[in-house]
Amino acid sequence: MTPSGQRTIAPVTGGVFEGDRLHGVVLPGGADWVRIRADGAMMIDVRLTLQTDDGALIYLTYQGRFIGATGVMSQLALGEALEPGSYSLVTIAKFESGDERYNWLNDVIAVGIGEQCGFNPVYTIFEVG
Repeated sequence: MTPSGQRTIAPVTGGVFEGDRLHGVVLPGGADWVRIRADGAMMIDVRLTLQTDDGALIYLTYQGRFIGATGVMSQLALGEALEPGSYSLVTIAKFESGDERYNWLNDVIAVGIGEQCGFNPVYTIFEVG
C-alpha cells in the first residue's frame, strides 16, 4: 500500500489485435502497473509491444480507469463475468513505431472503451482527430 493506493503489476502475456489498418499479436513481456485507489477505482497504466502480421513492432501505452458499482471490484478480482453497465473501463492510448510503414501511428492519439472478460479485457480503440 502506498499513499496513493494499493499498487500491483499484472503481466501481459499475449493477445491479438485487429482493425482496418492494423492486425497482429501482442508480444509477451508487457505489463499493467495497476493502482487501486482508496475509493475502489482502479487506475491502469499498460505498456506493451505489438507485432503486426507483416513483422513491424509497435510500442503501445495506454492509461485509464476502471470503476464499478458496489461489489464489482470483488467480482473482478475473482475473474467473474461482469454485467454490462455495472462498470466503466476507458483508456487513452499512444503508439510508437520506428517502422516506416507505421510512422503514421507516431502522431495518433486514441481513446478506448474496454469490456472485461474474466481477467482479460477486450478494448475497442478509436483514433481521435
